[in-house]
Amino acid sequence: MMDKIATSRLPTVNARIYPRGGLDVLSREEVAKLRDASAGGMHELLRRCALAVLTTGSTSDDPLAARELYHDFDIQVLQQDRGLRLDLLNAPAMAFVDGQIIRGVAELLFAVVRDLVYTSVELAPEFAAELSTSAGITDAVFRLLRNARVLHPGDPNLAVCWGGHSINRDEYEYTKQVGYELGLRGLDICTGCGPGAMKGPMKGATIAHAKQRHRRPRYLGVTEPGIIAAESPNPIVNHLVIMPDIEKRLESFVRVGHGIIVFPGGVGTCEEILYLLGILLREENAHLPFPLFFTGPAAAAPYFEQIDRFLKLTLGEAATSRYQIVIGDSAEVARRMADGIHKVRAYRVAQQDSFFFNWSIDIPLAFQQPFVPTHEAMAALDLHHGRKPQDLAADLRRAFSGIVAGNVKEEGMRRVEQYGPYRIHGDKDIAEALDALLRAFVEQRRMKIAGEYRPCYEIVA
Repeated sequence: MMDKIATSRLPTVNARIYPRGGLDVLSREEVAKLRDASAGGMHELLRRCALAVLTTGSTSDDPLAARELYHDFDIQVLQQDRGLRLDLLNAPAMAFVDGQIIRGVAELLFAVVRDLVYTSVELAPEFAAELSTSAGITDAVFRLLRNARVLHPGDPNLAVCWGGHSINRDEYEYTKQVGYELGLRGLDICTGCGPGAMKGPMKGATIAHAKQRHRRPRYLGVTEPGIIAAESPNPIVNHLVIMPDIEKRLESFVRVGHGIIVFPGGVGTCEEILYLLGILLREENAHLPFPLFFTGPAAAAPYFEQIDRFLKLTLGEAATSRYQIVIGDSAEVARRMADGIHKVRAYRVAQQDSFFFNWSIDIPLAFQQPFVPTHEAMAALDLHHGRKPQDLAADLRRAFSGIVAGNVKEEGMRRVEQYGPYRIHGDKDIAEALDALLRAFVEQRRMKIAGEYRPCYEIVA
């Protein structure tokens, strides 16, 4: 049921929708949590995430933009005898066609409800002791992914693609070519679910999957509340998972993916690279096969040369041995990824490890505990030589995570507005290399899709 609403801004609708399967009915207590707009409730979080899904396909990276355009949007979760109902008030009309909500949008909307409810259970106070251990956090990640029904027991075939939301046209077209080559080889795609390098591989794979008559392709998008509020899911995502924080999101990529491809990106992409390399540099993971490729069109060669130099300076040659750089050859990247996943399969068989969740990789607690980028926490990061590479990688990852928060997450943006830019301290050569890298991102417009970028950080040697 839908009524069109006249507004002075963008057209909106009122709608009443029901789940089409894939979401178990909620208890009265769970519905109350979603409806509770008071302190400790999830109503505002639900509203922000739902609005992001209803504006799927938006290219904005400003978390306040959609809320300003649809300031009177609201969502109500109602429990009925026969199941669940969502009432949408002043919802974006772009999510509807001829009076009906677009089916893919509806599926993603109910994924939001599913994940927020289950997260409230998994992160409840009674589980605090469990979430203070590495094994406990990994178990929570597993349960969240299982509840989202994205753990499939079939042969390994999931290629994770990382890269920026703000990339140029040539880079975007190249991500589509790589996705196409991956799809021809029967590989499914997992990304951060947003635009740019997160959309391109999925778009390319759709054509290849159609050619190969791949009947049930997976386009898995893994995000978290602060990111999805700034970057709406791209319309190709057919499985959406909202993890409670960035650390569990990153662990999800590593646990469910069978190999990772990195395209050009900005600070978020560097955060992902440092997270993964910090884990792979651990002695416990030295023997673990994990295909990792950096790739882009020919024009992206200088970008990856700068990334490579930064990683050599900070983490050493051992880090660079864990990845391969392939420039301007989408078919070669896909061939190497397919070959690498075959090796992953052989290793999992030998170790009697599951195909759908990588239990073997060791992720220490320092990489799992949520980092809150306050000004004090950012200033306290230890970016100095003499530390173990994996420990330095952990703090560098936090530095990039804080910059991401200051760039696109509402809470981080509010902190920067109130207290000024984050101050990041480090050894002179590390600080200079970090500053040069970030300046290059600004010049290449990798920090923000539109508008002038105002740095949320200061680098102090």
